[in-house]
Order: sequence, then structure tokens, then C-alpha cells
Amino acid sequence: MSYVLEFFLGYTLPRISNFHNGCTKFQDLQQIGLRLSYGKCSAVQKCKKIRFLRQALNLELIDHADLLSFPNEAEACDGRETDILPYVQTVRNFPEEELIGKVVMVRLDLTIVLREQKKQQSPAARVISTIKYLHKAGAKLVLLSSWSLRADSRLLKLEYVAELLSSELELKVIPVELGSGFEQSLREDKHKSSILLLENLSQFKQEQANCSEFARRLSSGVDIFVNDAFFQSHKILASNVGITGFCYASIAGFHFDEQMSQLKKIIEMNKRPYFAIVGGNLAGKAAALLFLASRCDGLVFVGDAAFQIMHAFGLPVPMELVEQESLEAARVLVEAAKARGVQIILPKDFWCLNDYYPSRMKIFPANRIIDGWKPVDVGPNTLEEMISVLSRCKKILWIGAVKFSSSHQESAGASKLASMLYNLSQMNCDLIVVGKQACETFIGRSRHVTADMIENASIVWEFLKGRKLHGLLALDRAYPFKLNWDALYANTTLPLVVDVGSGNGLFLTRMAKMRKDWNFLGLERNEKILHSNECHNNIPIHCFQLPW
Repeated sequence: MSYVLEFFLGYTLPRISNFHNGCTKFQDLQQIGLRLSYGKCSAVQKCKKIRFLRQALNLELIDHADLLSFPNEAEACDGRETDILPYVQTVRNFPEEELIGKVVMVRLDLTIVLREQKKQQSPAARVISTIKYLHKAGAKLVLLSSWSLRADSRLLKLEYVAELLSSELELKVIPVELGSGFEQSLREDKHKSSILLLENLSQFKQEQANCSEFARRLSSGVDIFVNDAFFQSHKILASNVGITGFCYASIAGFHFDEQMSQLKKIIEMNKRPYFAIVGGNLAGKAAALLFLASRCDGLVFVGDAAFQIMHAFGLPVPMELVEQESLEAARVLVEAAKARGVQIILPKDFWCLNDYYPSRMKIFPANRIIDGWKPVDVGPNTLEEMISVLSRCKKILWIGAVKFSSSHQESAGASKLASMLYNLSQMNCDLIVVGKQACETFIGRSRHVTADMIENASIVWEFLKGRKLHGLLALDRAYPFKLNWDALYANTTLPLVVDVGSGNGLFLTRMAKMRKDWNFLGLERNEKILHSNECHNNIPIHCFQLPW
């Protein structure tokens, strides 16, 4: 621990990545909170668990209650939440003064901005607010995105896209091509107020390959990276993962932050009963549904997955509706739900369409669908039971479309379900709607949005499966709560010594005896070491888990 003596050099380090080789001196204790909360941590990021150690020197603790509350907050975090949805630095909490004069690259989903109505609190509105906030703060902006060309052939022209974006932002957007032209434009335009838009990333194969050289070219001259393309987070791209290695700060935009908060709500067990309405098929979703079964009080199946669950229960199902590859997954899910006492609601009846006379429809009981008829919608008895069960819920997740593979249009059952869920959302029931079709159906049946909505179902399924969201994990980490330094130290004006790898704190304890005019801060990843010696010579030590 001899490197603690480097304290005498009096360094003030700008980023936490520098902490692992030495200690630092802060005349203003607030600086340590600022540095620890937004710096990238090259050494620390590799650790799954790090503990925070606090030793006060010859000082009376101001508020023991505040200190002791920290461990409880951290320990209450769900493992999946902290491992897959870590706390990251956001534009909202990033020091505004750090943006002045900096070149900031914003990765956004331009498709959202171009196609959506700009309602307040909509994804498009949040993306636009990120850009306007950064621009107003004095940053030089470079926009980066990929967009589909199928909807409008005019999107082939970068100049046309820049004009559309200029109109939406009410700011001048200049199109530039990647390469020497981009670097030249950045140098020439650095002190002007216009915004640069790089060409469509979808035309570069290096983007999908997360090519390091391509990421370096993208980040040429860039200081800060802001990711506001949350729907791309489950992909490993040069523009959301590789680029972070070349910028001194990588943070989340307003839209990214909001979508991450909505994703966290899915796994929160703050209200009960909590039911999930599951549409679509079962293939590839076994792990996700098992996780939902571990969280929810009930599962309601309304899509093709219902037939696989019915088959697992031993109910008669037409074989053409059974997915052979999903039979084992359905059986395991049913057994897990039974073991935990999770209620499973299955359709009682279906509206079916005749194979030979497409205009003919008829209601069949779920266990008596005859040959020549295919289910296209849930029946009235099914809707009645669903309404009865869901009306008692305090929290509902609707994920996936209420339709079957044989149906090519929105079902009447989906519309009725959306109306019922809207009414429940007006009565203290938390509602989360996932998937483009489910969101569109709900919006079409509600007078105003009263639910948390995530259009991209793919990223939610990946999260529920326990998969890593690489675009999120690449961002700089932050504390899961705001530190109250006045509670941690009685005198925050004293110099602060930071010891990374402080072990059981014996070294800091000896230092505390020698220098009573300093404050000390210890960081340690080994939880067992800290708990083995939580107090030394009546000098209290408090620790809590950090999300790194």
C-alpha cells in the first residue's frame, strides 16, 4: 500500500481510471463524488463486486442512520438488475460545465425521430430533448445513426435526412461523410452552432462487426459519447460498444435513461398481484418465461404460446398448432409455475376461421376445435375470465401481440383487452406495454397514455432471458444512489486520501492514528475481507456494494 504516499504529490485526477495506480487529494470533498460518478473505470469495470469503505479520522459521525441505510439499499437490488442493468452515468447527472466546448457524439435511433408524432414524453420527444440540451450546454454535436430505406427512397440522400432533422430540431444540421471530410468539417465548424450528421451506418459492414478501426474513425476528434439508441443495446456494434473505448466519457441520453427505467420496472415486485399477459409464440422464450414465472403471481397466455402450454397440461390441441421444438420448454415452465404457485390462465374459447370459406367464423371451446378451422382470436368466455382476473391486479405486464399465426390483422380481442387495461391504469394499477403492435393497440384505445411503453420487444425478451445488453454495459458506471458526503464525514473540508484495494482497512486505520487532519476513503472488491473486520480500535467502518 505504499502508493498511498503518492498523496503528497497532491494530484487531482479527472477520471476514476487513474485511481488504481495512486491516491489523490481533494480540497473539496464534493469533487470525489463528481469524479467517481462519471469517470470510466478501466480497472474497476472488470470487477463484478466492489465494496466501499469509509473511515473518519478523529471525527464524530454526524448521522449514523444515513450511513447505515446505504448497505440496505444496495443489498436490496436484484441480481439481474445490477448485473444486466447497472447504474450508468446519464446526461441528466453529468456536469453541465464539462460539456462546454466539447465535441459530443450522439448515437440515436433516427427512425424514431422521423416517423413518430412528437408528443410530450414520447421517445422522439426525449431524443430531441437530449440533442437540444447538449446543444444549449455549449457542446459541438455530431449525430450518428442508422435508418431503413424501405419506407422512403428519398432517405437514400443524406442531404434530405439532414433537412428533415433540421426541421424537427429547429437547428441547422449539416450532412457530412465519414473520412477526411468529416474530420475537416469538425475542425472548420468546431466553434459554430450547427450540428453535423454522419452518413447512414447501415451501409457499413464494419458497424455490425464492431470493427475497432471503424470505431476509431467514428470517434475521431470526439470527447464525449452519448448513447440515446436504447433499442440497439442488445447488439454489439461499433457505434454503441467499440466507440466507447475512444472517448473519455460515455453516458446515456434522456431517452436511453427513460427506457432503462421502464425495463427495471418489469422486474420490480413493488405491487401485487402482478400478472403478465404473454402473446406471440413460445419458441426461444423459455428462459424469459421462467424468469417471469419467478416474479409474477400469474401468467395469461393469449397467443400461439397458449397451445404449447395447453398441450403441457395434457389438454387436447390440434397437432398443427403444436410447436414440437417448444414442448419441453412448455413442460418445464408449467412445472416451475406449479412449484411456485403461479396461476396460469389459458384461453377457454376461440374465434375460428374456416379454411375453405374464409368469410365464415365460429366460436369453439378451446379443447374442441375441429379440423378445417383455425383460431384467429380469443373468444368471449376467455375475455370475460381475463377481465375478472386482471381487474384484481395492481401491476400488469402486457408483452406480445394478442393474435395467432393464422391471423393477419389486429384482433377484436386485442382491442377489448386494451380498453380494459386502460381503465385499470386509471385505478392505481401499474401497466407496462411491450411490443410495437401491443403499444399501437393500447394507444388506439386510450384517450391519453397512462402506461409505460417499450416498442421494441426484442430487447425486453433478451433482458428477461438474462442476456447482456452490451450497449448499456459499455457506458460509464455511476452510483446506485447519491452519496451524502456531509453524513459520511463530519468535516468535508479536510484533505481526502483514496486507497484502492484497501483490504480489511488495517492500513487506513494506522494512517488514521497518525494523521488526524485527513479524511480517508477505501475501495475494496472482496466482500469477505471487509466483513471479517468491520471495526478497528473503535474507528467505525461502513461499507456498501457498488454496481461495478
